Amino acid sequence: MATFTQWVTGARVRTLPNSVAPVIVGAAAAAPAFSWPRTLLALLVALALQVGVNYANDYSDGIRGTDADRVGPLRLVGSGAVAPAAVRAAAFACFGLAAVAGLALVAVSGHWWLLLVGALCIAAAWFYTGGSRPYGYSGWGEAAVFLFFGLVAVLGTQYVQADTVTWTGVACAAAMGSFSAAVLVANNLRDVPTDAVTGKTTLAVRLGEANTRLLYAALVTLPFAMTLLIAVSAKLALIGLLSAAVLIPAVRAVTEKATGMALVPVLKQTGLAMLAWAVLTGAGLALG
Repeated sequence: MATFTQWVTGARVRTLPNSVAPVIVGAAAAAPAFSWPRTLLALLVALALQVGVNYANDYSDGIRGTDADRVGPLRLVGSGAVAPAAVRAAAFACFGLAAVAGLALVAVSGHWWLLLVGALCIAAAWFYTGGSRPYGYSGWGEAAVFLFFGLVAVLGTQYVQADTVTWTGVACAAAMGSFSAAVLVANNLRDVPTDAVTGKTTLAVRLGEANTRLLYAALVTLPFAMTLLIAVSAKLALIGLLSAAVLIPAVRAVTEKATGMALVPVLKQTGLAMLAWAVLTGAGLALG
């Protein structure tokens, strides 16, 4: 039987900045219409979806055998620590929690059309690696992450509070989407050798390692370009540039051609840089 620690590892809590950061900056962009209850509901939706997609990926990759020769943290199904059905049930439970929180958020905001957006989010979470033709196996993972953990998460959080979206919100959403995509690029760069063998044709496999490293560098640069754009109307948002310091080890590892386990810290560092950017930029927007 799997231990609590193994279940937590399977949930891949290191990826949680992908869900927390967009809500933080989306809530800041909603000021002065900021609402604690709506922000907390949005955060619960994002967290439940993130953990759910992690369990769903663990289940789907495990039953396909993609994790048989994996480089990186423990996978519950691939390692045999947990029965596939139990991991699938955990994924569905998380999706159910996200649906309930999302329904509550829609009810208090009055924007019922967002139920369709929520359904699309859950479908995207499952079919990333689930189903007969998972889009994550065809090189579309980064685009989906940019869309759902960037545009949808940030602008959705802003919209349910302010009843509108702004150009500042769009710039923040692009920054969050870029960071989230960069985390996935680093993950897939690490797995290029094994993914190519198992038939998982990620964007990194399609581009090759050299071009994937360039893509990572471009993605982690874009948020700071967005900082300069946001600062045109909110000068205090420039403090978001300080988060670049967190990225230095990650960029060095990627550009100096680190491979395998040497790329594992890059995922954590990129996620922490994302969270730092969101907190600092959000503070700049709130104070400004």
